[in-house]
Amino acid sequence: MSDVTTTDLYEATMALSYLREDMRAPATFSLFVRDLPPGRGFLVAAGLEPALDFLAGYRVEREDVEEFADALHRPVPDLEPLLGLNFEGEVRAVPEGHVVFAGEPLLEVTAPLPQAQLVETYLLNQVCHQTAVASKAARCVLAAAGRPVVDFSLRRTHGPSAGLQAARLGALTGFAGTSNVAAATALGIPASGTMAHSYIEAFPSEEGEEAAFRAFARCHPGPVTFLVDTYDTVAGVRTAARVLTDLRRGPGCAIRLDSGDLDALARQARAVLDAAGLTDVRIVASGGLDEYGVDRLVHAGAPIDVYAVGTRVGVAADAPYLDAAYKLVEYDGRPVMKLSSAKVTAPGRKQVFRRPGRPDVIALWQQRPPVSARPLLRTVMRGGRRTGPPDRWQDARERLRGPHRAVRPGTADPRSRTGPAGHVPSSSGTDRERARGSRSPYLPGTRRHHGRAFRTTGRLELTGPVGRRGPAQGPMAPGAPAHRGLRWDRRRHPSVPPPGGGEDDDRSRTDQEGSPGCLP
Repeated sequence: MSDVTTTDLYEATMALSYLREDMRAPATFSLFVRDLPPGRGFLVAAGLEPALDFLAGYRVEREDVEEFADALHRPVPDLEPLLGLNFEGEVRAVPEGHVVFAGEPLLEVTAPLPQAQLVETYLLNQVCHQTAVASKAARCVLAAAGRPVVDFSLRRTHGPSAGLQAARLGALTGFAGTSNVAAATALGIPASGTMAHSYIEAFPSEEGEEAAFRAFARCHPGPVTFLVDTYDTVAGVRTAARVLTDLRRGPGCAIRLDSGDLDALARQARAVLDAAGLTDVRIVASGGLDEYGVDRLVHAGAPIDVYAVGTRVGVAADAPYLDAAYKLVEYDGRPVMKLSSAKVTAPGRKQVFRRPGRPDVIALWQQRPPVSARPLLRTVMRGGRRTGPPDRWQDARERLRGPHRAVRPGTADPRSRTGPAGHVPSSSGTDRERARGSRSPYLPGTRRHHGRAFRTTGRLELTGPVGRRGPAQGPMAPGAPAHRGLRWDRRRHPSVPPPGGGEDDDRSRTDQEGSPGCLP
């Protein structure tokens, strides 16, 4: 199956009509999120890199024409005007790793109208899914308050490719590792993993967990992580402590809790380990966790050193989709807009300007930036070719943890491999001291911060209640006053409604900016 035909049918029918009517003038489409999902205060831009790969290789071949003709029940010659069409346009976009808000364009495509239309579905698919998952992952990192977070989502994501994306997006947002071997090897992400309950159960019951732990340790001579909750959790911790003491394997090793009251069990486990002199053995928690569960445990002071998140993060369970749109805003030099009820769009090419300590500004692309503002949208493709080398996930991670401090990752270096089986490197600070009473002040939707939003002020922080939308809310109807969180200069453009995005003029660019069983 070709990526060209991975599209909605109406893209092909419209493009064919445009070609027959000779409507080939440049068109600009803006891709933006109308509203933030409930409980969200921000999004993390993601999915741009695979979108650019798709555009750079886009070309309608003979087999694509035949597939379009078959889908339309039309003779192949009727679809031949599409043959040979490739993407020759320009893309301006927010680079991956930047924090964005509702109404702000994540990317704008300017290309001959048939080309810009045909690529809509694929771009929406890539950018929306990956932005949703990246935003969920970033919230987990924030909730963990400096403790390492690991991706365990592959078995529950919606297909292997989605699992690969989830692993990359976790690393991009500050995760310390992934259980996904393919992602680890392909993308240079530290590999993480322990053992399953089936491993413990496979050993004869009379030998119990101890035989399983000793066998695993014999196979993996370095630090190991033992899963202790297959039968009786506290008894499993005692068995693990005895084996680790006998083998003199304390430093770098860990136990994993995967069920039950993780707060209470972590406290009991910590007491058992400390009493055995294993103060360096760390506690890993997993089992249905996302940012809400992690935040509760951190806020409670649970002595947990590493959080492994899977299902709920890999599918962004509480907000699995974004209310996003890819809308025509200009054709042949003429601004255009949609006036449908509750779906009004703002005309014209746009730019988003960001200033420390103040709301973002959405402006037309030719407007001068406010004082001390920097543009978010950069020109990343011209003439169908990238304007620079592809971004690595490490670049996006640095962008996210940079000027706006959107995440506070642990100390694990994402560019290096972790140690032997079951190794759990420490995060910055003394974890158990940090756990007592520590609290992430950044998490929206919690008891203290429900219904609040974020703004960029040198780090992400909370502002007053603004309902479901973030501080940069989406396009409004013509004539409406400037809405909360946006600045719109009505003196310059009295007849134009507040827009929802922008362009990066090159002159204003200021943002050029393990082995098996291993756990970070």
